[in-house]
Amino acid sequence: MKSIIHLLAGSAIALTMSTAAIAKDMKIGVSWSNFQEERWKTDEAAMKAAIEAAGDTYVSTDAQSSAAKQLSDIESLMAQGVDALIVLAQDTQAIIPAVQAAADENVPVIAYDRLIEDSRAFYLTFDNVEVGRMQARAVLAAAPKGNYVMIKGSPTDPNADFLRGGQQEVLQSAIDAGDITIVGEAYTDGWLPANAQRNMEQILTAEDNKVDAVVASNDGTAGGAVAALTAQGMEGIPVSGQDGDHAALNRVAKGTQTVSVWKDARALGKAAGEIAAQLASGTAMADIEGATEWTSPSGTTMTAMFLAPVPITKDNLATVVDAGWISQEDLCQGVSGGPAPCN
Repeated sequence: MKSIIHLLAGSAIALTMSTAAIAKDMKIGVSWSNFQEERWKTDEAAMKAAIEAAGDTYVSTDAQSSAAKQLSDIESLMAQGVDALIVLAQDTQAIIPAVQAAADENVPVIAYDRLIEDSRAFYLTFDNVEVGRMQARAVLAAAPKGNYVMIKGSPTDPNADFLRGGQQEVLQSAIDAGDITIVGEAYTDGWLPANAQRNMEQILTAEDNKVDAVVASNDGTAGGAVAALTAQGMEGIPVSGQDGDHAALNRVAKGTQTVSVWKDARALGKAAGEIAAQLASGTAMADIEGATEWTSPSGTTMTAMFLAPVPITKDNLATVVDAGWISQEDLCQGVSGGPAPCN
């Protein structure tokens, strides 16, 4: 097999699903960008269960937030003879040589939750533009006027800009009316909560704490923003997030986070495992049930599937308990006289 690194200068080779070997016991390789965020462990459990339920083998690697290590990891998975690859990309551009390597070996690739802008990859995610809209709607309802801070995701993850685009759609009319002003905006390298906290601290200092709301793009960045706000005695102003992290849902119950857009990672992981088996058996991407043709922001035509997210606020916290996503005990820890089901 060619080294992935050496494929950077190679020409594009189309991936032909029809030539994928139909195996009785297939091996599905999964390359994770990291496990720093709570939700990836949930995704993995559902994915592994779906793969093993089909009689296939799950093998995985953890790139530990290194784009270079992820290329090496995928090369290792390919050397193990995987029949399909599921990739949570650390860097959407740096990962392209891995797709090339897979194409050379007729191994189908699923771009898992993060866009890999290559028509040879099947894009499986939630509707992240809608997630951004949901975040902004919830914060705008709680703070229809005032100074806003936008804490964005990683600059190497296209989801950060999909989210930001959805947020802007909702906020634009209030901006145009002069009701709200965006006084600070920052990407969060690696989606790391510590980086989000530092960004928030710097914005609070620059604005002399004159901030009325924070649109944070996931629960990790929301946690960093809330920590910075709490240090200034400002906890309780509207803050958004996403992923349904247990700590974030607890913050929603406590009133220090306004919304966590819940993307049931169990459904996404299960879908990835099932789709990987179908693609490895020779099913064309377009023939996957629920697949749609989608055009990326730069004009790449891809085959994709988008699952629906659900915004969780103090008004519907019971939804995640009823779904078995979080226990009532974990949701309501430290909450006194809060919203249902914690009251």
